[in-house]
Amino acid sequence: MAARSPWWIAALVVSTVFVGWRLAGAGSYAPHVAPAAPPQESGHAAALTPAPSASVVETASPERIALGKALFFDESLSEPRGTSCASCHDPAHAFAGMHGSTIGVPLGSRPGHYAKRNAPSLLYLRYVRHFHLHWEEDAPLVDAYGGFFWDGRIDSLVDLVRQPLLNPDEMNGQSAAAVASRIATGPDADAFRREFGAALDGPETAMKALGQAIEAFLLSPPMAPFSSRYDDYVRGRASLTPLEMRGLRLFKDSAKGGCAACHKMDDGSKSPERSLFTDYAFDAVAPPRNRAVPATRDPAYFDLGLCERRDPEYKAQAEQFCGSFRTPSLRNVAVRAAFMHNGTFHDLRDVVSFYATRSTHPKRWYRQGVVFDDVPAAYREYVQVDKAPYNRQEGETPALDEGEIDAIVAFLGTLTDAPSPSR
Repeated sequence: MAARSPWWIAALVVSTVFVGWRLAGAGSYAPHVAPAAPPQESGHAAALTPAPSASVVETASPERIALGKALFFDESLSEPRGTSCASCHDPAHAFAGMHGSTIGVPLGSRPGHYAKRNAPSLLYLRYVRHFHLHWEEDAPLVDAYGGFFWDGRIDSLVDLVRQPLLNPDEMNGQSAAAVASRIATGPDADAFRREFGAALDGPETAMKALGQAIEAFLLSPPMAPFSSRYDDYVRGRASLTPLEMRGLRLFKDSAKGGCAACHKMDDGSKSPERSLFTDYAFDAVAPPRNRAVPATRDPAYFDLGLCERRDPEYKAQAEQFCGSFRTPSLRNVAVRAAFMHNGTFHDLRDVVSFYATRSTHPKRWYRQGVVFDDVPAAYREYVQVDKAPYNRQEGETPALDEGEIDAIVAFLGTLTDAPSPSR
């Protein structure tokens, strides 16, 4: 990535410290600990310490968690009725999914309405830190980490819940008052009143209580199960096949897959929590444009990711962040229906092949002839080209051959948790 004059970075760092302090003191609605330095290559085992909030995770009552789960699966909250949170975050797909869509982004509650981005998995949310900026010494540019959604735009699950619920292209709940009315006449009304008293009497208090209930469910221990074969492997209770072990070695090899540089893990620790398979950082990897998404019919349309944030304290709208999205965890990646923020891939092997050959065989992926075609030309200089396996020229031998790609895909299959109950 090209270096930029860092005249504004000092201001960013100062504002990060201030705003991080403000978020840490935000009260019970902040579900996670205060921002901390992101995981680094050196000593990253310590840096991968999980960040659940004691105030939410440890004190939520079983009744609140059960209510949150019921509301998560409640199909009466959408307009028209029939779409729940679980419609796009299906337990069968690690709480990700398409709601019947085949184009890579979920179908909303109404025909012809689609979400803007691929629905991410909701497992392991209790480990997501607040959005923050971090400036490594001698680094030419500041880095961003954490927050929910692909663009990290929100830190509170309580506040997050209302966004898909009221989005006209998703659940289309129409208004807080309409949602409160549906809860009051729905199957969970009595349990809601027992848990939150008179909260249903006001639209905003009802939305806040709804968010608190769903937050309690999403941050509950069953939503971070650590029940995969990989988890048993690091605990010393299971072994991996020779092909899977080869994939693990390639995954960690900085000259081959280079995957662990961003998808942090520590197979030397017996604690699965040290292997979250993400650093929660933002990167621009430029997956091909998903031309099946209706919005892309407009050639001027681009999803700019992180730089679309509106919070002036972080100045994350700086152009270096345009085209950057948060690195997802690879836990349960093998059971997902679509991949990348725009859902352009539907097969995990294609994703690994893309990473391996994007730089050496770009025409295979950018079939319209424009490399990095889902990033505006002005921002293509910020696409990641320095790290393996991207650091090759067109026509050179890829960092991974076909057998090595198969091995990494086999290893990724070991990250699948035991099936989650649907209700």
